[in-house]
Amino acid sequence: MTHVPFPSWPDTAADLINVATGRSPADTIIKGGAWVNVHTREILPNHDIAIVAGRIACIVPDADYCRGPETQIIDAAGRYMIPGLCDGHMHIESGMLTPAEFARAVIPHGTTSMFTDPHEIANVLGLEGVRMMHDEALMQPVNIFTQMPSCAPSAPGMETTGYEISADDVAEAMSWPGIIGLGEMMNFPGVSNADPKMLAEMAATQRAGKTVGGHYASPDLGPAFAGYVAGGPADDHEGTCEADAIARMRQGMRSMIRLGSAWYDVESQITAITEKGLDPRNMILCTDDCHSGTLVNDGHMNRVVRHAIDCGCDPVVALQMATINTATHFGLEREIGSLSPGRRADVILTSDLKTLPVEVVIARGQVAARNGECLVDCPHYDWPDRARQTVHMGRTLSAGDFVISAPKGANAVTANVIGVVENQAPTRALKFELPVTEGRVQATGEVCQIALVERHRATGQVTNAFVSGFGYEGPMAMASTVAHDSHHMIVVGTDADNMALAANRLGEVGGGIVIYKDGTELALVDLPIAGLMSDNPATEVAAKADRMMDAMRDCGCTLNNAYMQHSLLALVVIPELRISDLGLVDVRTFEFIPVLEPVS
Repeated sequence: MTHVPFPSWPDTAADLINVATGRSPADTIIKGGAWVNVHTREILPNHDIAIVAGRIACIVPDADYCRGPETQIIDAAGRYMIPGLCDGHMHIESGMLTPAEFARAVIPHGTTSMFTDPHEIANVLGLEGVRMMHDEALMQPVNIFTQMPSCAPSAPGMETTGYEISADDVAEAMSWPGIIGLGEMMNFPGVSNADPKMLAEMAATQRAGKTVGGHYASPDLGPAFAGYVAGGPADDHEGTCEADAIARMRQGMRSMIRLGSAWYDVESQITAITEKGLDPRNMILCTDDCHSGTLVNDGHMNRVVRHAIDCGCDPVVALQMATINTATHFGLEREIGSLSPGRRADVILTSDLKTLPVEVVIARGQVAARNGECLVDCPHYDWPDRARQTVHMGRTLSAGDFVISAPKGANAVTANVIGVVENQAPTRALKFELPVTEGRVQATGEVCQIALVERHRATGQVTNAFVSGFGYEGPMAMASTVAHDSHHMIVVGTDADNMALAANRLGEVGGGIVIYKDGTELALVDLPIAGLMSDNPATEVAAKADRMMDAMRDCGCTLNNAYMQHSLLALVVIPELRISDLGLVDVRTFEFIPVLEPVS
């Protein structure tokens, strides 16, 4: 399907003027609603919105003078009219869905604009994969803006990806029609140290007049942070406490606070607004990562706005953080983010601003959803075979590939262990005394084994280490080709035989997530596109994801959305400890450390 650009404001200005002045009829009039004005933070009852060519012509107390015999009338019946919601930072691949199916899932929740960073597929398929995501995004009936990934690999020298993104790739992408800026600059040490490649990527973005996304995953707010901000990133979503939000806003950044499937960073940071009284226009709500189960069962940006309100935020301020603040940040205030003349007619009708039921969604002037049902077509890109055949293990794995040998003669060892933190992206660097049996280190108690299986270049390589916090019991294993950001295969388990079964199963199906217990497959989420996504409907993928979550609980895991924790175990740009194909990484120092401490 060929992308047809949405008509610009200048292209439709004559139509807008003629409708606003009553010389021509509107295509649609939304009548009798309470206008939530995010420019002035007012609620103005009894207003009509006149729409033509997918844009708002005027908002007036009575738009009957714009009415013609063919004008569609939507009765707001006194409900609140709010702008379509914007997600300021997110990864579509985390939904396990393609852009089309992600759009179909979130439109009924009132999300009409998304700012997406496809750096997951960039690590697997490079610039070509980004272009595929970009092209499908432009085919959708809502606004999906693409940020060109900045860091593949996310930490050079710390991991090996399927492809690398270069400064030339970034410069090329800046000319694509759907590119809005540069994706999160995860290599924060590179920026702080003035790495030429990072500077070149940011320069290409800034010269194109576009926004540089940030990712400063460090508690250090001293000179390293000052250097990072000076380099050019304009926002950051990695804050976890009030001090992080304040520091970013004071330095002229937008503080993006997130509520994803497993990241609960709103409550701890929104107090900068609700208690400290800082200007809320510098804070943006986002999701970052939401898997399909969350989208289908709980919502999307409507869930985040409700949560912000529950945390004490004024409802209209919370809406600003999910609409006009986001639009302004990306230079799109004249296109989206408010109910104002000339803007895209993205409107939600809701009967309550606090609980935010999404009753009607209008996207670009068309009724896109009503009472939870998507009413518009979301076209699919024709994904080629090379995007569906990306799991290259090189060989069949055996239990022996998951053995960690102890030093000769040792009865016990001290191991460096990745410690999972519930509802947080960071991990802890822990040490455990582990027993040795027949020369092999044993995972025991709260400690499981973790392995990274190389899957891009068919090397057959397996890197082993230990992880704690999942609470798994009995012989089991969970494997996933969703392993931010390099997206090799991560296998966590208590038993080598099950770990081998799980890894080989994903090699058979071309990627996804699988759980084995006692040698039996409990759940499989097949993700054939880049080993990251499915082009099946979100409800089908969510049902498989729900079975996966049930299977994790059956294996003893009680963490909230533990799948998201599993998927980040190889993310070598968030402290403290991660695994890569090159070894165990201490992200506090960006150095490799041994899995087993040397015997003194």
